[in-house]
Amino acid sequence: MSERIRTVVLMGGPDAERAVSLMSGEQVAAALAEDPGLEVIPMIVDTPTANELLAQRPDVVFPVLHGPFGEGGPMQEILEAAGVAYVGSRPKAAALAMDKVATKALVSGEGVPTPRSRELRRGDAIDLDPPLVIKPANEGSSIGLTICQTIAEAERSAQALFAMGKRVLAESFIKGREITVGIVDGDVLPIIEIIPAVEYYDYQAKYDRDDTQYILDPVLPAGVTEAVRRFTRTAWDRIGCRDLARADFLVDERGPWFLEINTMPGMTSHSLLPKAARHRGISMTHLCAGLVRRAFARQRPVAAGR
Repeated sequence: MSERIRTVVLMGGPDAERAVSLMSGEQVAAALAEDPGLEVIPMIVDTPTANELLAQRPDVVFPVLHGPFGEGGPMQEILEAAGVAYVGSRPKAAALAMDKVATKALVSGEGVPTPRSRELRRGDAIDLDPPLVIKPANEGSSIGLTICQTIAEAERSAQALFAMGKRVLAESFIKGREITVGIVDGDVLPIIEIIPAVEYYDYQAKYDRDDTQYILDPVLPAGVTEAVRRFTRTAWDRIGCRDLARADFLVDERGPWFLEINTMPGMTSHSLLPKAARHRGISMTHLCAGLVRRAFARQRPVAAGR
């Protein structure tokens, strides 16, 4: 092992969020390069094997990958097989968090409110009242998401996703304020309210546009701040997340509604977890290097921690 921690930063991957991953990975690699105790090896990948990763002689792998393969369990299984320390959740937690249907069922059982929803199968009648959100059950970055005002529109949107081989989730539309809550090593970060200039916080608003407003520590109705922080920690604990995650909520006159939790949140210049960390006084370098050092400190046998 070298004197510095040899850190391989994975980016790219085969998922629909590859472009986001490349942006995130570049930011993470640049931040880590500022730490003199780390040797940083950026690596653009598709679906790497354990042997390809081991050929880089990593002390730690930072898989800055988004989507079902890179973030949802398969990549984590490869890292486990390689027996190398890595940043992020273990395979089981990663797969669970990527599955919006399973996540919603789990957290709602713990008293966390979440919009009414159904996983749709081909030919199913949609028994939720519009307006509805139709989206893939296991994608991120609002990819494939549509807001539908009628059942007919929802059925067309669902069929389009089925045609792409996607699992489909129908969810009651909540009109409210969008907030997100990051969490690092169990520490809940400041809340961010997202105010897009368009109808909703879509892919372009997240990564391409510069007119989205982000409000740190927003003024929320009585009890909502405490509730979303508690619900974020509940989701983190119940799913078994590790190192970092970000939970998304909508808030209306009834209170907060949990939408999902991401186990490898975006790390681009527009991304929310780094914004919340900076608001806490944690630089991008300190954030990313801290994650690497935590992973390095828990090196363990291949079979452990599954």
